[in-house]
Amino acid sequence: MEFITSNITTFLALIATGIFAGILAGLLGVGGGIVIVPVLFFLFQSFGSSPESAMLIATATSLATIVPTSVSSIRSHYQRGNVDFTLLKHWAIFILMGVLAGSWLVTRLEGDLFSIMFAVIAILSALNMLFRTGKSALYQQLPGQTTQRVIGTSIGFFSSMVGIGGGTLSVPLLTLFNYPAHKAVGTAAAIGLMISLPGALTMLLLGSSPTDAPAGTYGLVNLIGFICIVPFTVLTAPLGALLAAKLDAAKLKKIFALVLLLTGLRMLAQLFS
Repeated sequence: MEFITSNITTFLALIATGIFAGILAGLLGVGGGIVIVPVLFFLFQSFGSSPESAMLIATATSLATIVPTSVSSIRSHYQRGNVDFTLLKHWAIFILMGVLAGSWLVTRLEGDLFSIMFAVIAILSALNMLFRTGKSALYQQLPGQTTQRVIGTSIGFFSSMVGIGGGTLSVPLLTLFNYPAHKAVGTAAAIGLMISLPGALTMLLLGSSPTDAPAGTYGLVNLIGFICIVPFTVLTAPLGALLAAKLDAAKLKKIFALVLLLTGLRMLAQLFS
């Protein structure tokens, strides 16, 4: 009881993060990781963690939260026939190789590198949402098997290193090759599980908690954050979807893209200041 009382601000902030991520995920169709990582990055710093430690813990905690939410998302997309198991069968081993390599590096390298990587991916994702959404594909079909293996490995590698699921990278890449958008989103949910589960376990079991880590951190995963975020993300995502039916989602997506762009730029500015 004393632990809960002394950390009530932490609990409330993490619950707010879950609510915010869930509503945005349902409202705009964006992956939770692209929201959770920057929020946790700045939140953990306000609790006394250094930027380097905050980024490592935000990355691992974000991956852990994606595991249960991706399971729910996969079930929903599977019922609509939007999960491409043939593609997943061909990509799975390469995604896993990328995830294991990327998540292992997170446990061994300084957090500054991953902050830079996340900021760059956030900026590129924001620019894609601002200028490429709704544009025609650049290619008419998926590339050859060798190129697809490189794509799968890269998605696993970079996603695990910055704490995001499959959607942020795989959906834009798949639609670039004239892949059906709905099937890209559904398949990305399954890719998210392939990334988040082994990635989070690697960081939990092999990572060493920084000395300035917030309370409840084991390995690199903040279990308090996981427990507070997941239920509220799951509960509020349908509310976001309901709001999307009533609001101008396209305009809101552009607003979010601008916020994401500014967040990425702020992270870079903090690192290089």
